Amino acid sequence: MQIKRFNQLISTLALIIITTPLWATNGYFTHGIGTKNKAMAGAGIAMPEDPIAIANNPAAALATTGKFDLGISVFSPSRSYQTTASQINGNFGAFTIGPNDIESDNKTFFIPHAAGSRQLSDESAIGFAFYGRGGMNTTWEGGTASFDPDGPGPAPVMTLPGTFGGHAAGVDLSQAMLDLTYARSAGENFSWGISLVLAAQAFAARGVGSFAGFTEFFAASGGTAFPSNLTNNGHEFSFGLGGKFGIQLELSEAASFAISYQSRLYMSEFDDYADLFAENGDFDIPANLKAGLTFRPNTGRGLAFSFDVEHTWFSDVDAVGNPISNIFACPTAGRGGTAVANCLGGANGAGFGWDDMTTYKFGVQWNSSDDLTWRAGFSHGDQPIPGSEVTFNILAPATPEDHLTFGFSRVMSSGNELSMALMYAFNNSVSGSNSFDPTQSITFDMDQFEVEFSYGWR
Repeated sequence: MQIKRFNQLISTLALIIITTPLWATNGYFTHGIGTKNKAMAGAGIAMPEDPIAIANNPAAALATTGKFDLGISVFSPSRSYQTTASQINGNFGAFTIGPNDIESDNKTFFIPHAAGSRQLSDESAIGFAFYGRGGMNTTWEGGTASFDPDGPGPAPVMTLPGTFGGHAAGVDLSQAMLDLTYARSAGENFSWGISLVLAAQAFAARGVGSFAGFTEFFAASGGTAFPSNLTNNGHEFSFGLGGKFGIQLELSEAASFAISYQSRLYMSEFDDYADLFAENGDFDIPANLKAGLTFRPNTGRGLAFSFDVEHTWFSDVDAVGNPISNIFACPTAGRGGTAVANCLGGANGAGFGWDDMTTYKFGVQWNSSDDLTWRAGFSHGDQPIPGSEVTFNILAPATPEDHLTFGFSRVMSSGNELSMALMYAFNNSVSGSNSFDPTQSITFDMDQFEVEFSYGWR
């Protein structure tokens, strides 16, 4: 009956996740997966307790057999950007933003997760984990942009509404994952697991029509035809898959180690945004690696310390990692370039210019009694946006670096468990020059709150 109930939930959860704008904490990945993991700032993959831990390490299926987990989080980001006055204000080929000082709309989002595992034999188990991970959402209402439509020609500078002169601007990226997992032990202290990761994502962009002249489509037409797959095409869906492998090693009664690698998830292209993303709308999900070590200095007191590290290869995905400077080699950029492939949508098209990101996490767990457990954590990772890439990243200001977390679990009289996690991502800002107007500075910042609840049972 429990498995049937979870099957009924899958379609509903998929719809909620894929149509809900998600959050950006470590780049556009979440700071953790699962309520207990989030309460420790993403640390603790070496001490799995709930089946959602499968999403962090497939080997966790063996440690959580016979359990089910259902949760939901409420996430609230605060995002804003400011641009300074320009000395040339749209003249001499410049594209000037504002000056604007705008705060993004849409500040409350909901996202669920579900997971379960089942023992096949004394040495093996299967499981699933369904969750949202990654995502970005901005809605910039108001503001202006100024540019000269014919450069040194007779037409005057135009000032148009919107961050990029195309009215309200912003993006919405949502992602949902389903891990189907098999795990097996290889001795008393070692286990491994493997997952097939199925992924779906939805994307929408609006208000970026002013970049039509920088697209491969426009350049290939000799400047006579404008692209139709750049902006304001509503949400489009993309589907793909990849793999995940992990191990769990019990070093002693007081120490355990885990490591997990998720491959790049190869996704179908966003055809409706083929003129925006490099490689004609390609937007794969980058690979990442996690490793964690947990110490239990005195098991009688239920105290555990976890130290984890996570690395994500954002730069390997061209739409995310390619720098905005690529666009200036496009023939229609007015810089004397001849590389059509460097135009938006091209094989080497401009992107968001993100660096890879490494995050360090520390968490502590304390069982104060048989039915009450407390958790806290802190993580730090240098945000992935260089100062040279601020212009496009107004759309995706993933700036947080430090996360402080807290949570608890309570075992009820029924034996079922209720868990809660709180997270605050400290405000962090990034500043740099406007790539299309070097006399203007752009600054954006973000801070975030999240609360998550989950319910676990057998």
